[in-house]
Amino acid sequence: MKKNNDLKSWLYLLPAILFLGAFMVYPLIDVMIYSVEEGYNSASQSYYDVGLYNFSYVLHDPYFLQALKNTFILVIITVPLSTTIALLISLGLTSIKKLKHLFQTIYFLPYVTNTLAVGLVFMILFKKTAYTDGLVNVLINLFGGESVDFIDGPYWAKMFVLCFYTIWIVLPFKILILTSALASVNETLYKAARIDGTSKAGIFFKITLPMISPMIFYLVITGFIGAFKAYSDSVALFGTDLNAAGMNTIVGYVYDMLYGDSGGYPSYASAAALILFAIVLTITVINLMISRKNVHY
Repeated sequence: MKKNNDLKSWLYLLPAILFLGAFMVYPLIDVMIYSVEEGYNSASQSYYDVGLYNFSYVLHDPYFLQALKNTFILVIITVPLSTTIALLISLGLTSIKKLKHLFQTIYFLPYVTNTLAVGLVFMILFKKTAYTDGLVNVLINLFGGESVDFIDGPYWAKMFVLCFYTIWIVLPFKILILTSALASVNETLYKAARIDGTSKAGIFFKITLPMISPMIFYLVITGFIGAFKAYSDSVALFGTDLNAAGMNTIVGYVYDMLYGDSGGYPSYASAAALILFAIVLTITVINLMISRKNVHY
């Protein structure tokens, strides 16, 4: 009987195993093989040596180093900020009684809006043209400031727009998750705390935060992974030639090495992809270690 049950279990798992093997395990192994093939030629499917030169080339490529810098800045700024802002908005939505569902719908709208469409709106807001400096610059001028070219101007201005755009895009999903988490907290705990005379700050840090910490941890982990995989956000704002704009990301670098104007180098692209994989894996493991002490399940 036990053998029959084991066989049934494996049969149930077989579709998932085949799917993961075909679309995750095999591509990962293929990328590892490409990454060590030096001088790989796509046309002849040949290479002249096996080694770590591809990794050395990528790590010394100025375009990759710029993409690495952009990605880390994006991660460090957007993940903590977006999670904190989402938590504050979720707390506000939870405390609202009238028009609560209307506000929740409004905050969720960016999540169901096309990314490139939102990028076009941001370009209209920030981009300077021959006819207008953009709505944001109009507001800056009203307060006595000078116009800034946020799309084609200085690096800090472009990074500001990219971070702003990324936070705007990820906020709705985080608000949805945190609002649901806040709604699931047992009201009895709040009533007991109020009877004991606990302050609102004490209730938040002693009850609310620990109870929703698994969801916060989930959002931080997925936020890190998502920010490291950012590419479409930059394309939506700065176009496809991200190297010229100085706003490429690691995923954008991998794409350029495969399909861009200077593409056709799967070995370099594979090496860059494995470097990204190693970075994401390291940060995820660190977060998991930290969560053991700070997340309450």
